[in-house]
Formats: sequence, C-alpha cells, structure tokens
Amino acid sequence: MSRKLAKFIDHTLLKPEATSDQIKALCKEAIEYGFASVCINPCRVKLASELLKGTDVKVCTVIGFPLGAATPEVKAFETKNAIDNGASEVDMVMNIGAMKEKDYELVEKDIRAVVEAAGGKAIVKVILENCLLEKDEIKKACEICIKAGADFVKTSTGFNKSGATLEDVKLMKETVKDRAGVKAAGGIKDAITAKAMIEAGASRLGTSSSIKIVSEMED
Repeated sequence: MSRKLAKFIDHTLLKPEATSDQIKALCKEAIEYGFASVCINPCRVKLASELLKGTDVKVCTVIGFPLGAATPEVKAFETKNAIDNGASEVDMVMNIGAMKEKDYELVEKDIRAVVEAAGGKAIVKVILENCLLEKDEIKKACEICIKAGADFVKTSTGFNKSGATLEDVKLMKETVKDRAGVKAAGGIKDAITAKAMIEAGASRLGTSSSIKIVSEMED
C-alpha cells in the first residue's frame, strides 16, 4: 500500500535555502520510494533531470512562485526554460489579485500563456492559493483553469497562511469533475491526512513529509 500511495506524491523541496546536496538526496529518495515526481525550484531542474534520467520519477517545478504576480509573458518564459532544462510538470501560481478583482480575462490569459508555452511537453498544474479565496472564487478559478487548458488545479503553495483542506479538495473535485486532476498541497504531514485528501478527490499530493507518510503506511 505504501508503494501505491507513493505514486500520488510529489516529493517536494522548495525552500529557498535548499542546496544541491539536498536536491541530490531528494532525488535519491524519490527513486527509492517510487514517488511520482520531485517538486523543486527552477534553478535545480537541470540537476534533478540529470539525476532522474532513465527513472520513472518526473521532474516538477514551480512557475511564478510563490506570489503568482509575474506577467503572463514572464511565466511563459519560465515554463519554456524549465522544459528546456528537463521539467515535465509545472506548478504555476495563478494571478490571485486578478482573481480577487474579477479580472477573469487576465486570469485566463495568464494560465493559457503557461499552457501554450508547455505545448503538451509538460503537465500544467495551477495553484489557486485557496486560503486567499472565497468558496465561489475557488469554483470560478477551477472553471477558468479548465477553459484555459490546465491539467490540474492545486490548493496551495504551502508558503501562505494555510494549506490544503478537505473541504476545498472536495469543492475543487466537484467543480472540475473528470476534466482535470486535483493536487492537494500544504500541511499534509501524515498518512491519515494523505489518505483523507485522496478520498476527498485529490489525485496528487505535494508534501515535504513524503517519507514519513509512506513509512506510516508500512507500520
């Protein structure tokens, strides 16, 4: 069961102080435990790609992270650069301010810029940062993500005031249905929470407690 659960997990290290040695250890752990991907900052993509070559572990990175306040053009460039360096999944932060002021055209343009830059070469996950949104805004954001061609909607950066909640994961899954995946991230630190998120509708989990979670499943 622990191996099965591992396939839901993006083994994550996004701390700004993360060193190359820590990234090497992260990649080694991801291979050993069979995680879906490593999720790392863009400057570490090339290293991770080299270390994970020939394995089933994907390289995931973040775009417009953690604020989402870069322009669509900058996010598109970041995406292309990440793919050139070996990323096959990108987690972009939505333009949250635009969402709050109901500038849905800009929100969609922003997401679409990343989707088009990815060009089918990378899965695109959109971080909504739910702790800054009302429930109706979460639903609307999910619909815009679908319209713009995103592959996943994601709860949180893990760098704001709170992370994933079961209520939000259920709401996101009910909204996207089978049109996109749901990634829960932020505050997932044990196997009980991880399983609950999957049962609520998450098909991917972002966590830095990956080894602890799968180890608890083995107990």
